[in-house]
Amino acid sequence: MTAIQYFWRHPLAEQVREEGREEGREEGRALERAESVLRTLQWRGVDVPDVVRKRVLSSTDMDELGSWLDRSYRVADAGELFAEGC
Repeated sequence: MTAIQYFWRHPLAEQVREEGREEGREEGRALERAESVLRTLQWRGVDVPDVVRKRVLSSTDMDELGSWLDRSYRVADAGELFAEGC
């Protein structure tokens, strides 16, 4: 077996691949939650400026996105998603 073939079967290489897959799954979950925030606002007829859309879609913090999703059901302005203490 050559060194190159062995590398791909090495436990460290397998661990790195699994970590990459998990990171991809987490990013996918965050994107789904961000899209839910935006869909809720759209469904409610709340205008979503590009700056708000970009901030929501760029977030990967599931707690933050969860708070924004909760707020998306009651805010009158999309910018209120980011207000502290809401």
